[in-house]
Amino acid sequence: MIIPVVLSGGAGTRLWPVSREGHPKPFMTLADGQSLLNKTYRRALQVQTALDPLNRPCELLTVTNRDYYFMSRDEQDLAGVSGGFVLEPFGRNTAPAVAIAAHTVSRQFGADAVMLVLAADHLIQDQNAFNAAVAAAVALARDDYLVTFGLVPTAPETGFGYIQQGEALGEGFRVKRFVEKPDLLTAQSYVASGDFLWNSGMFCFKAGVFMEELIQHSPEIASSVAACWIAMKNAKNPDVLEIPSDLFAKVPDLSVDYALMERSARVAVVPGNFGWSDIGSWNAVRDLVAPDASGNRIVGEAILVDSNNTFVQGSDRLVATVGTQDLMVVDTPDALLILNPERAQDVKQVVSRLKKTDHETHRLHRTVVRPWGTYTVLEDANHFKIKRIEVKPGASLSLQMHHHRSEHWVVVSGVAKVLNGAEELLVRKNESTYIPAGQKHRLENPGSVPCVMIEVQCGDYLGEDDIVRFEDSYGRK
Repeated sequence: MIIPVVLSGGAGTRLWPVSREGHPKPFMTLADGQSLLNKTYRRALQVQTALDPLNRPCELLTVTNRDYYFMSRDEQDLAGVSGGFVLEPFGRNTAPAVAIAAHTVSRQFGADAVMLVLAADHLIQDQNAFNAAVAAAVALARDDYLVTFGLVPTAPETGFGYIQQGEALGEGFRVKRFVEKPDLLTAQSYVASGDFLWNSGMFCFKAGVFMEELIQHSPEIASSVAACWIAMKNAKNPDVLEIPSDLFAKVPDLSVDYALMERSARVAVVPGNFGWSDIGSWNAVRDLVAPDASGNRIVGEAILVDSNNTFVQGSDRLVATVGTQDLMVVDTPDALLILNPERAQDVKQVVSRLKKTDHETHRLHRTVVRPWGTYTVLEDANHFKIKRIEVKPGASLSLQMHHHRSEHWVVVSGVAKVLNGAEELLVRKNESTYIPAGQKHRLENPGSVPCVMIEVQCGDYLGEDDIVRFEDSYGRK
Protein backbone atom coordinates (compact mmCIF):
# COMPACT_ATOMS: atom_id res chain seq x y z
CA MET A 1 0.00 0.00 0.00
CA ILE A 2 1.33 3.46 -0.92
CA ILE A 3 0.83 6.18 1.70
CA PRO A 4 1.58 9.70 0.41
CA VAL A 5 3.18 11.83 3.15
CA VAL A 6 3.07 15.55 2.39
CA LEU A 7 5.58 17.78 4.15
CA SER A 8 4.10 21.27 4.20
CA GLY A 9 5.93 24.25 5.63
CA GLY A 10 8.68 26.75 4.93
CA ALA A 11 8.37 30.50 4.76
CA GLY A 12 9.25 30.88 1.07
CA THR A 13 10.96 34.21 1.74
CA ARG A 14 12.20 34.51 -1.85
CA LEU A 15 8.55 34.66 -2.96
CA TRP A 16 7.54 37.63 -0.82
CA PRO A 17 5.19 39.55 -0.95
CA VAL A 18 2.85 36.70 -1.93
CA SER A 19 4.44 34.14 0.40
CA ARG A 20 4.41 35.25 4.04
CA GLU A 21 4.85 33.69 7.45
CA GLY A 22 1.12 33.35 8.01
CA HIS A 23 0.40 32.31 4.42
CA PRO A 24 3.54 30.54 3.18
CA LYS A 25 4.64 29.18 -0.18
CA PRO A 26 2.52 25.96 -0.25
CA PHE A 27 -0.62 28.12 -0.16
CA MET A 28 0.46 30.37 -3.02
CA THR A 29 -2.12 30.36 -5.79
CA LEU A 30 -0.66 29.99 -9.28
CA ALA A 31 -2.11 31.41 -12.48
CA ASP A 32 -4.47 28.42 -12.90
CA GLY A 33 -6.14 29.15 -9.57
CA GLN A 34 -4.69 26.18 -7.67
CA SER A 35 -2.22 26.39 -4.79
CA LEU A 36 0.98 24.36 -4.71
CA LEU A 37 -0.39 22.32 -1.81
CA ASN A 38 -3.62 21.67 -3.69
CA LYS A 39 -1.61 20.45 -6.67
CA THR A 40 0.43 18.16 -4.40
CA TYR A 41 -2.73 16.60 -2.98
CA ARG A 42 -4.12 16.06 -6.47
CA ARG A 43 -0.79 14.56 -7.57
CA ALA A 44 -0.86 12.10 -4.67
CA LEU A 45 -4.42 11.10 -5.53
CA GLN A 46 -3.49 10.47 -9.16
CA VAL A 47 -0.49 8.34 -8.15
CA GLN A 48 -2.69 6.21 -5.92
CA THR A 49 -5.34 5.86 -8.65
CA ALA A 50 -2.75 4.88 -11.27
CA LEU A 51 -0.72 2.41 -9.19
CA ASP A 52 -3.13 0.68 -6.81
CA PRO A 53 -4.70 -2.37 -8.56
CA LEU A 54 -7.21 -2.71 -5.72
CA ASN A 55 -8.49 0.85 -6.29
CA ARG A 56 -8.37 1.70 -2.58
CA PRO A 57 -9.02 5.27 -1.45
CA CYS A 58 -5.99 7.54 -1.16
CA GLU A 59 -4.76 7.62 2.45
CA LEU A 60 -2.88 10.89 2.94
CA LEU A 61 -0.80 12.07 5.85
CA THR A 62 0.20 15.74 6.09
CA VAL A 63 2.96 16.97 8.39
CA THR A 64 2.65 20.71 8.91
CA ASN A 65 2.74 23.49 11.49
CA ARG A 66 -0.32 23.61 13.72
CA ASP A 67 -0.98 27.18 12.52
CA TYR A 68 -1.58 25.84 9.00
CA TYR A 69 -3.90 22.97 9.90
CA PHE A 70 -7.21 24.59 8.96
CA MET A 71 -5.87 26.05 5.70
CA SER A 72 -4.43 22.63 4.81
CA ARG A 73 -7.73 20.94 5.55
CA ASP A 74 -9.49 23.40 3.26
CA GLU A 75 -7.00 22.55 0.49
CA GLN A 76 -7.77 18.85 0.96
CA ASP A 77 -11.46 19.58 0.52
CA LEU A 78 -10.77 21.52 -2.68
CA ALA A 79 -8.60 18.67 -4.02
CA GLY A 80 -11.20 16.02 -3.21
CA VAL A 81 -8.95 14.07 -0.82
CA SER A 82 -8.87 13.40 2.91
CA GLY A 83 -6.30 12.24 5.39
CA GLY A 84 -4.70 12.63 8.78
CA PHE A 85 -2.40 15.33 10.12
CA VAL A 86 0.69 15.50 12.27
CA LEU A 87 1.03 19.04 13.64
CA GLU A 88 4.40 20.50 14.57
CA PRO A 89 4.65 23.31 17.14
CA PHE A 90 7.55 24.78 15.12
CA GLY A 91 9.79 23.76 12.23
CA ARG A 92 12.44 21.12 12.92
CA ASN A 93 13.67 20.16 9.41
CA THR A 94 12.69 17.10 7.38
CA ALA A 95 14.28 14.22 9.34
CA PRO A 96 12.07 14.65 12.45
CA ALA A 97 9.00 15.25 10.27
CA VAL A 98 9.51 12.07 8.25
CA ALA A 99 10.36 10.06 11.37
CA ILE A 100 7.12 11.08 13.11
CA ALA A 101 5.26 10.25 9.88
CA ALA A 102 6.92 6.81 9.77
CA HIS A 103 5.69 6.04 13.30
CA THR A 104 2.19 7.17 12.34
CA VAL A 105 2.08 5.18 9.09
CA SER A 106 3.55 2.07 10.73
CA ARG A 107 0.95 2.10 13.46
CA GLN A 108 -1.99 2.64 11.12
CA PHE A 109 -0.96 0.58 8.09
CA GLY A 110 1.91 -1.62 9.24
CA ALA A 111 5.70 -1.44 9.02
CA ASP A 112 5.68 -2.67 5.40
CA ALA A 113 3.50 0.21 4.16
CA VAL A 114 5.38 2.20 1.52
CA MET A 115 5.63 5.93 2.22
CA LEU A 116 5.82 8.36 -0.72
CA VAL A 117 7.26 11.54 0.80
CA LEU A 118 6.34 14.67 -1.17
CA ALA A 119 7.10 18.34 -0.59
CA ALA A 120 4.05 20.59 -0.65
CA ASP A 121 5.81 23.37 -2.54
CA HIS A 122 7.00 21.46 -5.62
CA LEU A 123 5.43 21.60 -9.06
CA ILE A 124 5.36 18.58 -11.39
CA GLN A 125 3.94 19.08 -14.85
CA ASP A 126 4.06 15.55 -16.35
CA GLN A 127 1.88 13.37 -14.12
CA ASN A 128 2.25 10.22 -16.24
CA ALA A 129 6.05 10.39 -16.14
CA PHE A 130 5.90 10.98 -12.40
CA ASN A 131 3.61 7.97 -11.94
CA ALA A 132 6.14 5.82 -13.82
CA ALA A 133 8.99 7.07 -11.62
CA VAL A 134 6.96 6.33 -8.48
CA ALA A 135 6.19 2.82 -9.72
CA ALA A 136 9.94 2.19 -10.16
CA ALA A 137 10.64 3.63 -6.71
CA VAL A 138 7.94 1.50 -5.06
CA ALA A 139 9.47 -1.65 -6.60
CA LEU A 140 12.83 -0.79 -5.03
CA ALA A 141 11.23 0.20 -1.72
CA ARG A 142 9.58 -3.22 -1.52
CA ASP A 143 13.10 -4.67 -1.72
CA ASP A 144 13.95 -2.60 1.38
CA TYR A 145 15.78 0.25 -0.34
CA LEU A 146 15.51 3.85 0.77
CA VAL A 147 14.69 5.54 -2.53
CA THR A 148 15.16 9.14 -3.54
CA PHE A 149 14.13 10.74 -6.82
CA GLY A 150 16.84 12.29 -8.99
CA LEU A 151 16.07 14.75 -11.74
CA VAL A 152 17.82 14.67 -15.07
CA PRO A 153 19.63 18.05 -15.07
CA THR A 154 18.83 20.49 -17.85
CA ALA A 155 21.54 23.01 -16.90
CA PRO A 156 24.56 23.32 -14.58
CA GLU A 157 22.39 24.58 -11.73
CA THR A 158 24.34 25.68 -8.64
CA GLY A 159 21.29 26.01 -6.42
CA PHE A 160 20.58 22.26 -6.16
CA GLY A 161 22.33 19.34 -4.52
CA TYR A 162 23.43 16.48 -6.81
CA ILE A 163 23.31 12.66 -6.64
CA GLN A 164 25.89 10.47 -8.36
CA GLN A 165 24.51 7.23 -9.78
CA GLY A 166 26.22 3.93 -9.10
CA GLU A 167 25.39 0.39 -10.24
CA ALA A 168 22.02 -0.28 -11.87
CA LEU A 169 19.15 -1.57 -9.70
CA GLY A 170 16.14 -2.42 -11.86
CA GLU A 171 14.87 0.91 -13.18
CA GLY A 172 17.01 2.82 -10.68
CA PHE A 173 20.58 2.96 -9.43
CA ARG A 174 22.43 2.54 -6.21
CA VAL A 175 23.50 5.96 -4.92
CA LYS A 176 27.26 6.40 -5.11
CA ARG A 177 27.32 9.72 -3.27
CA PHE A 178 25.42 12.90 -2.46
CA VAL A 179 27.03 16.23 -3.27
CA GLU A 180 26.17 19.63 -1.78
CA LYS A 181 25.44 22.62 -4.01
CA PRO A 182 28.50 22.95 -6.28
CA ASP A 183 30.17 25.93 -7.90
CA LEU A 184 29.51 26.56 -11.60
CA LEU A 185 32.56 24.72 -13.00
CA THR A 186 31.83 21.66 -10.87
CA ALA A 187 28.17 21.71 -11.87
CA GLN A 188 29.17 21.87 -15.53
CA SER A 189 31.38 18.81 -15.13
CA TYR A 190 28.55 16.94 -13.37
CA VAL A 191 26.08 17.64 -16.18
CA ALA A 192 28.64 16.75 -18.87
CA SER A 193 29.41 13.37 -17.22
CA GLY A 194 25.83 12.13 -17.39
CA ASP A 195 26.30 10.38 -14.03
CA PHE A 196 24.73 13.06 -11.83
CA LEU A 197 21.13 13.97 -11.07
CA TRP A 198 19.56 16.88 -9.22
CA ASN A 199 18.40 15.99 -5.73
CA SER A 200 14.62 16.51 -5.69
CA GLY A 201 13.93 16.10 -1.97
CA MET A 202 11.25 13.42 -2.56
CA PHE A 203 11.53 9.90 -1.14
CA CYS A 204 9.97 6.44 -1.13
CA PHE A 205 10.54 3.67 1.44
CA LYS A 206 8.84 1.28 3.84
CA ALA A 207 7.98 2.92 7.15
CA GLY A 208 9.68 0.12 9.10
CA VAL A 209 12.86 0.16 7.03
CA PHE A 210 13.18 3.92 7.48
CA MET A 211 12.90 3.60 11.26
CA GLU A 212 15.39 0.70 11.38
CA GLU A 213 17.97 2.67 9.40
CA LEU A 214 17.35 5.84 11.41
CA ILE A 215 18.03 3.98 14.66
CA GLN A 216 21.32 2.73 13.21
CA HIS A 217 22.60 5.94 11.62
CA SER A 218 20.95 8.76 13.63
CA PRO A 219 20.09 7.26 17.02
CA GLU A 220 19.66 10.65 18.69
CA ILE A 221 16.92 11.65 16.26
CA ALA A 222 15.34 8.19 16.47
CA SER A 223 15.18 8.20 20.28
CA SER A 224 13.99 11.79 20.66
CA VAL A 225 11.28 11.30 18.02
CA ALA A 226 10.23 8.07 19.74
CA ALA A 227 9.75 10.06 22.95
CA CYS A 228 7.48 12.47 21.05
CA TRP A 229 5.54 9.57 19.58
CA ILE A 230 4.98 7.90 22.96
CA ALA A 231 3.55 11.16 24.30
CA MET A 232 1.20 11.75 21.36
CA LYS A 233 0.16 8.31 20.05
CA ASN A 234 -2.85 7.94 22.35
CA ALA A 235 -4.42 11.28 21.47
CA LYS A 236 -8.22 11.46 21.52
CA ASN A 237 -8.31 12.28 17.80
CA PRO A 238 -5.93 9.90 15.95
CA ASP A 239 -6.48 11.82 12.70
CA VAL A 240 -4.97 15.02 14.13
CA LEU A 241 -1.84 14.35 16.21
CA GLU A 242 -0.06 17.27 17.87
CA ILE A 243 3.63 16.96 18.75
CA PRO A 244 4.44 18.20 22.30
CA SER A 245 6.58 21.32 22.00
CA ASP A 246 8.83 20.55 25.00
CA LEU A 247 9.81 17.15 23.59
CA PHE A 248 10.05 18.33 19.99
CA ALA A 249 12.53 21.03 21.03
CA LYS A 250 14.95 18.25 22.02
CA VAL A 251 14.93 16.67 18.53
CA PRO A 252 18.03 17.51 16.44
CA ASP A 253 17.32 19.86 13.53
CA LEU A 254 18.55 17.81 10.55
CA SER A 255 17.43 17.03 7.02
CA VAL A 256 16.57 13.50 5.87
CA ASP A 257 19.54 13.59 3.50
CA TYR A 258 22.07 14.45 6.20
CA ALA A 259 20.56 12.33 8.98
CA LEU A 260 20.08 9.16 6.93
CA MET A 261 20.29 9.12 3.15
CA GLU A 262 23.96 10.16 3.05
CA ARG A 263 24.85 7.53 5.68
CA SER A 264 22.86 4.41 4.81
CA ALA A 265 24.12 1.67 2.47
CA ARG A 266 20.56 0.90 1.36
CA VAL A 267 19.94 4.04 -0.70
CA ALA A 268 18.81 3.99 -4.33
CA VAL A 269 17.85 6.71 -6.78
CA VAL A 270 15.24 6.67 -9.54
CA PRO A 271 15.92 9.16 -12.37
CA GLY A 272 13.01 11.24 -13.55
CA ASN A 273 12.17 13.81 -16.18
CA PHE A 274 8.68 14.91 -15.26
CA GLY A 275 8.74 18.71 -15.43
CA TRP A 276 9.79 19.29 -11.83
CA SER A 277 10.32 22.69 -10.25
CA ASP A 278 10.70 23.72 -6.62
CA ILE A 279 9.30 27.19 -7.43
CA GLY A 280 12.24 28.67 -5.54
CA SER A 281 12.06 32.25 -6.85
CA TRP A 282 9.97 34.67 -8.87
CA ASN A 283 11.92 33.58 -11.95
CA ALA A 284 10.38 30.11 -11.59
CA VAL A 285 6.89 31.59 -11.21
CA ARG A 286 7.45 33.82 -14.26
CA ASP A 287 8.54 30.84 -16.35
CA LEU A 288 5.16 29.16 -15.80
CA VAL A 289 3.47 31.90 -17.84
CA ALA A 290 3.66 31.87 -21.64
CA PRO A 291 5.35 35.02 -23.03
CA ASP A 292 3.89 37.25 -25.72
CA ALA A 293 5.82 38.39 -28.81
CA SER A 294 7.76 40.94 -26.73
CA GLY A 295 8.68 38.43 -24.03
CA ASN A 296 6.20 39.94 -21.58
CA ARG A 297 4.26 37.75 -19.16
CA ILE A 298 1.18 38.86 -17.27
CA VAL A 299 -0.82 37.43 -14.37
CA GLY A 300 -3.81 39.59 -13.44
CA GLU A 301 -4.80 42.88 -15.10
CA ALA A 302 -1.95 44.85 -16.65
CA ILE A 303 -1.12 47.20 -19.53
CA LEU A 304 2.45 47.11 -20.84
CA VAL A 305 3.51 49.91 -23.21
CA ASP A 306 6.82 49.68 -25.10
CA SER A 307 7.96 47.06 -22.59
CA ASN A 308 10.04 43.93 -23.19
CA ASN A 309 10.80 40.86 -21.11
CA THR A 310 8.68 42.25 -18.30
CA PHE A 311 6.77 40.07 -15.84
CA VAL A 312 3.77 41.52 -14.00
CA GLN A 313 1.73 39.72 -11.36
CA GLY A 314 -1.13 41.79 -10.02
CA SER A 315 -3.99 41.05 -7.67
CA ASP A 316 -6.93 43.42 -7.30
CA ARG A 317 -5.83 46.53 -9.22
CA LEU A 318 -4.47 47.44 -12.63
CA VAL A 319 -0.68 47.51 -13.08
CA ALA A 320 0.85 49.50 -15.96
CA THR A 321 4.44 49.71 -17.19
CA VAL A 322 5.93 52.05 -19.80
CA GLY A 323 9.31 51.53 -21.45
CA THR A 324 10.46 48.75 -19.11
CA GLN A 325 13.07 46.15 -19.98
CA ASP A 326 13.95 42.94 -18.10
CA LEU A 327 11.82 43.82 -15.08
CA MET A 328 9.55 41.97 -12.64
CA VAL A 329 6.61 43.57 -10.81
CA VAL A 330 4.67 41.71 -8.10
CA ASP A 331 1.77 43.68 -6.67
CA THR A 332 -0.35 42.79 -3.63
CA PRO A 333 -2.88 44.98 -1.78
CA ASP A 334 -0.36 46.05 0.87
CA ALA A 335 3.09 45.54 -0.66
CA LEU A 336 4.76 46.06 -4.06
CA LEU A 337 7.94 44.32 -5.25
CA ILE A 338 9.94 45.66 -8.21
CA LEU A 339 12.75 43.30 -9.09
CA ASN A 340 15.70 42.76 -11.38
CA PRO A 341 15.35 39.10 -12.45
CA GLU A 342 19.07 38.56 -11.93
CA ARG A 343 18.59 39.36 -8.22
CA ALA A 344 15.60 37.08 -7.66
CA GLN A 345 17.40 35.10 -4.94
CA ASP A 346 17.89 38.27 -2.91
CA VAL A 347 14.21 38.94 -2.17
CA LYS A 348 14.79 37.17 1.14
CA GLN A 349 16.88 40.20 2.18
CA VAL A 350 13.70 42.30 2.06
CA VAL A 351 12.01 39.86 4.42
CA SER A 352 14.99 39.98 6.79
CA ARG A 353 14.70 43.76 7.02
CA LEU A 354 10.94 43.57 7.57
CA LYS A 355 11.46 41.10 10.41
CA LYS A 356 14.05 43.35 12.07
CA THR A 357 11.52 46.18 12.23
CA ASP A 358 8.61 43.80 13.01
CA HIS A 359 6.76 45.09 9.96
CA GLU A 360 3.41 43.36 9.60
CA THR A 361 3.91 42.56 5.91
CA HIS A 362 6.44 39.80 6.60
CA ARG A 363 3.78 38.00 8.62
CA LEU A 364 0.29 38.55 7.25
CA HIS A 365 -1.57 39.67 4.16
CA ARG A 366 -4.29 42.26 4.34
CA THR A 367 -6.70 39.33 3.91
CA VAL A 368 -6.11 36.84 6.73
CA VAL A 369 -7.37 33.25 6.67
CA ARG A 370 -9.04 31.91 9.79
CA PRO A 371 -10.65 28.50 10.46
CA TRP A 372 -14.10 30.05 10.10
CA GLY A 373 -13.37 32.12 6.95
CA THR A 374 -11.41 35.30 6.26
CA TYR A 375 -11.11 38.92 7.30
CA THR A 376 -9.71 41.77 5.23
CA VAL A 377 -8.51 45.03 6.76
CA LEU A 378 -10.01 47.82 4.65
CA GLU A 379 -8.71 50.72 6.75
CA ASP A 380 -6.60 50.94 9.90
CA ALA A 381 -6.40 54.38 11.51
CA ASN A 382 -6.12 55.97 14.95
CA HIS A 383 -9.00 54.77 17.14
CA PHE A 384 -10.88 52.91 14.37
CA LYS A 385 -10.43 49.95 12.04
CA ILE A 386 -12.70 48.71 9.24
CA LYS A 387 -12.80 45.04 8.23
CA ARG A 388 -14.62 42.90 5.70
CA ILE A 389 -15.47 39.59 7.38
CA GLU A 390 -16.58 36.47 5.49
CA VAL A 391 -17.84 33.46 7.46
CA LYS A 392 -18.19 30.04 5.85
CA PRO A 393 -21.60 28.31 5.87
CA GLY A 394 -22.09 26.55 9.18
CA ALA A 395 -18.98 28.13 10.75
CA SER A 396 -18.79 30.34 13.82
CA LEU A 397 -16.31 32.61 15.53
CA SER A 398 -15.42 31.98 19.16
CA LEU A 399 -17.48 33.19 22.07
CA GLN A 400 -15.33 36.18 22.96
CA MET A 401 -14.97 39.60 24.51
CA HIS A 402 -12.77 42.67 23.92
CA HIS A 403 -11.53 44.97 26.67
CA HIS A 404 -10.56 47.99 24.60
CA ARG A 405 -12.88 48.21 21.62
CA SER A 406 -16.53 48.21 20.61
CA GLU A 407 -17.72 46.79 17.28
CA HIS A 408 -20.43 47.73 14.80
CA TRP A 409 -21.52 44.90 12.47
CA VAL A 410 -23.39 45.47 9.18
CA VAL A 411 -24.39 42.37 7.22
CA VAL A 412 -24.12 42.91 3.46
CA SER A 413 -24.68 39.32 2.24
CA GLY A 414 -26.19 36.21 3.79
CA VAL A 415 -27.43 36.05 7.36
CA ALA A 416 -25.64 36.18 10.72
CA LYS A 417 -26.72 34.54 13.97
CA VAL A 418 -25.41 36.82 16.69
CA LEU A 419 -25.12 36.25 20.42
CA ASN A 420 -24.80 39.75 21.94
CA GLY A 421 -24.62 39.48 25.71
CA ALA A 422 -27.77 37.63 26.76
CA GLU A 423 -29.59 38.41 23.50
CA GLU A 424 -29.56 36.09 20.46
CA LEU A 425 -30.74 37.51 17.15
CA LEU A 426 -30.60 36.99 13.39
CA VAL A 427 -29.04 39.86 11.48
CA ARG A 428 -29.93 39.83 7.78
CA LYS A 429 -28.67 41.70 4.75
CA ASN A 430 -28.77 45.50 5.26
CA GLU A 431 -29.23 45.09 9.03
CA SER A 432 -26.74 45.82 11.82
CA THR A 433 -25.92 45.30 15.49
CA TYR A 434 -23.62 46.95 18.03
CA ILE A 435 -21.24 45.11 20.40
CA PRO A 436 -20.07 47.29 23.32
CA ALA A 437 -16.62 46.79 24.84
CA GLY A 438 -16.55 44.18 27.60
CA GLN A 439 -19.60 42.28 26.30
CA LYS A 440 -19.50 38.57 25.43
CA HIS A 441 -20.49 37.91 21.84
CA ARG A 442 -20.39 35.33 19.07
CA LEU A 443 -20.98 35.42 15.31
CA GLU A 444 -22.28 32.35 13.48
CA ASN A 445 -23.37 31.68 9.89
CA PRO A 446 -26.46 29.44 9.98
CA GLY A 447 -27.01 29.67 6.23
CA SER A 448 -25.86 27.69 3.19
CA VAL A 449 -23.98 30.61 1.57
CA PRO A 450 -21.14 32.74 2.96
CA CYS A 451 -22.09 35.51 5.36
CA VAL A 452 -20.30 38.78 4.54
CA MET A 453 -20.33 41.74 6.87
CA ILE A 454 -18.51 45.00 7.47
CA GLU A 455 -17.09 45.44 10.96
CA VAL A 456 -16.15 48.86 12.32
CA GLN A 457 -13.99 48.72 15.44
CA CYS A 458 -13.68 51.78 17.68
CA GLY A 459 -11.41 52.14 20.69
CA ASP A 460 -8.04 53.20 22.09
CA TYR A 461 -6.41 49.84 21.24
CA LEU A 462 -7.35 47.73 18.21
CA GLY A 463 -4.73 44.97 18.24
CA GLU A 464 -5.67 41.40 17.34
CA ASP A 465 -4.50 40.27 20.77
CA ASP A 466 -7.32 42.16 22.51
CA ILE A 467 -9.49 39.08 22.63
CA VAL A 468 -10.65 36.83 25.47
CA ARG A 469 -12.04 33.51 24.23
CA PHE A 470 -14.53 31.63 26.39
CA GLU A 471 -15.49 28.90 23.90
CA ASP A 472 -13.92 28.00 20.56
CA SER A 473 -14.80 25.28 18.05
CA TYR A 474 -11.22 25.17 16.76
CA GLY A 475 -9.25 24.65 19.97
CA ARG A 476 -7.81 28.16 20.07
CA LYS A 477 -7.10 29.89 23.38
